[in-house]
Amino acid sequence: MTNQGVIAFSHANGFPAGTYRVLFEAWRQAGWRVVAIDKYGHDPAYPVSNNWPRLRDQLIDFIERESPGRPVHLVGHSMGGYLSLLAASRRPALVRGVVLLDAPVVAGWRAHSLHALKLSGLMKRYSPGRVSARRRWQWPSPEAAWDHYAAKAAFARWAPEVLRDYLACGTEADPAVPGGVRLAFRREVETALYNTLPHDLMRRLRRHPPGAPIAYLGGTRSAEGRQAGLAATRALVQGRLAWIEGTHLFPMERPQETAAAVLAVLADMPAVVAA
Repeated sequence: MTNQGVIAFSHANGFPAGTYRVLFEAWRQAGWRVVAIDKYGHDPAYPVSNNWPRLRDQLIDFIERESPGRPVHLVGHSMGGYLSLLAASRRPALVRGVVLLDAPVVAGWRAHSLHALKLSGLMKRYSPGRVSARRRWQWPSPEAAWDHYAAKAAFARWAPEVLRDYLACGTEADPAVPGGVRLAFRREVETALYNTLPHDLMRRLRRHPPGAPIAYLGGTRSAEGRQAGLAATRALVQGRLAWIEGTHLFPMERPQETAAAVLAVLADMPAVVAA
């Protein structure tokens, strides 16, 4: 099988990398080596802070360790897309291309509003962190966790194998409850990530362009895409934009279609390596 190169994948907030196993397997079968950080925000050496500089450094260090001397393609879903852009801007020589999965760049008045919310202390009230801070995180058994998620409308849209993968990697034994499980991605970390979302991403990209081609795959029914607007993203990707039926979580809803779409985008990317 032809060695296509390396995909360094970064997950969405709250969903460990193992959630995307179906995508990874499809890419590996197509000849790609796939590497991914399991959970951002959980390594004390790379703490969550405003605008995510240490998480960006974690991705850069990971790339250098996993693919020394060989640039990679960065693929990121939501938060993972923003981290991919931050890493590409900081260290363009490490990156051959970037694929954003429903990670619309916040710019203009929206970025100013985001910054103002942070400064005013109101971010906790208006960000998705207001939901994650209260998220249920313990269940008496793995079966109870499955029943909890399968009954939710958002998760009912997921491919069954992806939901199984999420529960396998996204929960762990709860030492406080015999036989019980708890979220492996701590809700306080998820909340902190939401409340420190980079507000200056577009400014950074203008000052330090990644130098590699960037593409965007969006969900046709993504509320997040509508809220962020796509003008800045369209300018960034220069025509490399396509749609997949689904919500912001379309990689979980249509994993095979998403995997194939990413492969098509990578095949069409020019062979440009940043200097």
